[in-house]
Amino acid sequence: MATADEGSTVAGRTEEPTEDDWRPSRLALAYVVFRKQLILGVRYPLNTATQFLTLAVLFSVIFFGGRAVVGPTITDSLGGIIVGLFIWTLAVVAFSGLAWNVTREAQWGTLERLFMSPNGFGLVMVTKMVVNVVLSFLWGFTLLLVMMLLSGKWLTVDPLTVLPLGLLTLASISGIGFLFAGLALLFKRIENVFQLVVWGFIGLIAAPAGTYPALKLLPVSHGSYLLRRAMEDGVRLWEFAPAELGLLVATSTVYFLAGYYCLSRAQLRARRKGLMGQY
Repeated sequence: MATADEGSTVAGRTEEPTEDDWRPSRLALAYVVFRKQLILGVRYPLNTATQFLTLAVLFSVIFFGGRAVVGPTITDSLGGIIVGLFIWTLAVVAFSGLAWNVTREAQWGTLERLFMSPNGFGLVMVTKMVVNVVLSFLWGFTLLLVMMLLSGKWLTVDPLTVLPLGLLTLASISGIGFLFAGLALLFKRIENVFQLVVWGFIGLIAAPAGTYPALKLLPVSHGSYLLRRAMEDGVRLWEFAPAELGLLVATSTVYFLAGYYCLSRAQLRARRKGLMGQY
């Protein structure tokens, strides 16, 4: 049995930190990234409000302008317009949050800090991607509600169907975002290319993947096709053919992994060439 003196010695002993004590917290990283995005949105409210109002005004011009030109026949394609703009909002927020982020970090002079993170640059970017996906859904569903209120056209929004399909669709978008984030590390000023890609999403979203099956291999196109069927026709997730869902999972995974690989190679090349501290 230990004596009182021995017990006090044990109680007062300073223990050596274990490996778990030194392991960086993934949850803390996610909190910091999300808090930073929230602070930027709140600190610049006019910019944030303008981004949302631009999308709402764009739909209003399409809807009211189209109704004035073609009359009630616009209602035949109204569901597709709403779903398309909803998907485009998801795509733009998810893509810009990755691709533009690298450029902004370089402008702010904080890009090197991402590489100094104990979590590693790759995990930091993946965490940013997850946060951007969450924010893109918040933006997308808010805009979706506004569009349905303005038009009076109510679509089927089943969370058990829309969320999984939306996440898989955004996985391919994130892959493209990783690719262009890597290009931004190397070439710095490629904002004009970002804008072309953002508008290029419209073509991918509107691609007639149901008519031409080969288009389903393109990013976004297959997910857009399935989301339109789910939200316009009320098709549930479990009612889709397994081959359709399997193809979406496969293409989204390939684009995501390919984009992340390109980002990894680009950051290694940028570090080798000493481009991290340059803008």
